Amino acid sequence: MTTAQILLTLRDARVLVLHPRDREGDDLIRQLKRIGCQVQWAWPAPAQLPQPLDAVFFLIEDTNAPLPLRGGDPLPALIAIMDYENPTNLKALLDTTAQGVLLRPIRAVGVLSSLVLALSLRGYEKRLLGKVAKLEETLRTRRDIEKATRILMSLRKISEPDAYQFLRRQATAKRVSIGTIATSVIHASDLLDPGVLAGEAAPSRK
Repeated sequence: MTTAQILLTLRDARVLVLHPRDREGDDLIRQLKRIGCQVQWAWPAPAQLPQPLDAVFFLIEDTNAPLPLRGGDPLPALIAIMDYENPTNLKALLDTTAQGVLLRPIRAVGVLSSLVLALSLRGYEKRLLGKVAKLEETLRTRRDIEKATRILMSLRKISEPDAYQFLRRQATAKRVSIGTIATSVIHASDLLDPGVLAGEAAPSRK
């Protein structure tokens, strides 16, 4: 990605600054607006982050109350602002899982690179989380298919390949995924008389 493309992605980025409105806070806001960001400001930190947001610059202080940085969906990129690298501040930094850090006194140099890095890392994390969610769904579907196959083998007295083919035929006929059919078989086995799934005729009522 070229420099021009990187700057283009920052145009209209929605950024929240959690910092006192002192000279450094004003300098940070001014630099973010110069970059082209849509900037909001708040201090002290609100009980809940406004939405939507792309990034949050937030001040870490020894006296800070816990910042509302875990709420929101999707969670924005986080850039911490620190005075001192003491154990208390470092622990607070790790607890926030920030993707970038600025040290005070804040200078215009470093704001852009910190923002670009944080947004890039957050995007990477989102992609990883998406892949993890897909893998978990695939594993869940596979377990359901295996369970449904065992249910059909037991009730219909058929082989594993035949049970699997039964699921596939039903999925094709209903135009749904085989995982959906497997889930239906599992639910049906919990609710219905075993003879229904086994293909036996239901007893008539007189």
